[in-house]
Amino acid sequence: MKTEIKNLKKAAQRIKRAIKEKENIVLYGDADLDGTVSLLILEEAIKNLGSEPFLYFPERGVEGYGLNEGALKFIGKYAPALLILLDCGIGNFKEVKKAKKMGFEVIIIDHHEILKEIPAAAIVVDPKQKGDKYPFKFFATCGLSFKVAELLLGDKLGGGRVASSQLKQSFLELVALATLADMMPQVEDNQILIEKGLSHLSSTFRPGLQVFLKSFDYQNLSPRELAAKIISVLQITEFKEHLTESYLLLSMQDEREAARLLEVLLEKNSQRRQVIAELTEEISQKIAHDSSPIVFEGSTEVPHSSTGSLASRLKNKFKKPTFIFNSNQTSSRGSVRTPKEVNGLKALEHCHSLLEVYGGHPEASGFTVKNENLNKLKECLIEYFKKL
Repeated sequence: MKTEIKNLKKAAQRIKRAIKEKENIVLYGDADLDGTVSLLILEEAIKNLGSEPFLYFPERGVEGYGLNEGALKFIGKYAPALLILLDCGIGNFKEVKKAKKMGFEVIIIDHHEILKEIPAAAIVVDPKQKGDKYPFKFFATCGLSFKVAELLLGDKLGGGRVASSQLKQSFLELVALATLADMMPQVEDNQILIEKGLSHLSSTFRPGLQVFLKSFDYQNLSPRELAAKIISVLQITEFKEHLTESYLLLSMQDEREAARLLEVLLEKNSQRRQVIAELTEEISQKIAHDSSPIVFEGSTEVPHSSTGSLASRLKNKFKKPTFIFNSNQTSSRGSVRTPKEVNGLKALEHCHSLLEVYGGHPEASGFTVKNENLNKLKECLIEYFKKL
């Protein structure tokens, strides 16, 4: 008997029942490209089966990461409902409990590291949870979402018909982009998903990707070079009524409308890259002679949407665990990037008593801390890395 990802079938069966019984369905995805693609794939699969889910992406800079109280207030009008958390939720213990009290039945589909236990959701799909015997553990959430969509649609997805095989290929294109964007290991199952997705990217039928082909001289680019250019634009976008601009572009049916939005996104991306370059130089000069084992920098001037990119650049430059944060009046939200073989998530776990929220992957994670604990957090992290 073939080993399966724990609860994958159970999740698909529960979604099918919700569609059949006309229950409300809320899809709630992280706002990066992995979360956006995960939500889009499930939305299109569910629509294919005759239901219309409500969609919500939390704005990290305002609401924090994952399920949060503000979002619960907003989506509360849809309860009772099936609430599906995509690329988030595995660390939202209090929020999942509150959602249940409000009348939501919660499914978590996530790939982040398990923090000691799992939330009290009805169904959790995460290959890293205890009891999951599937041998490959490094899917992005989009890969898991694609597998749920396969179970939902069955023969409707690639069953020999032109339209359905196009839909499957379109899903695979999205999975390839989001898996690369999330910097997942390009081996085994991921390698297969990436290669299948990239193989037809230049002939995509999705208008939101077709416009990239017309904007870039793609014929002189390899599939991976083309993917990298697309990812650089879609990985971080702004919000419109709780939807990411990357979602809006990828879900558009009108190519002219998609072209107009892409033009806006390309300009915003250029401006963001300039800001990141300037901040990289500013921080580099500040810490050039710092003997600390970590880079720990941030302020109100650092855009929240750029903390991950900035942390990556500084980590590559200084070869140190890097913590970059954006501060508001009461708290700071940050991104962590660490060199290979250095587990930033364990460092956050070591200092968890000072943190409001934390989670992610060993080499790429995030945190929220009250400003009154910022210096204590820095000292705790320095102490942790000095002992390694």
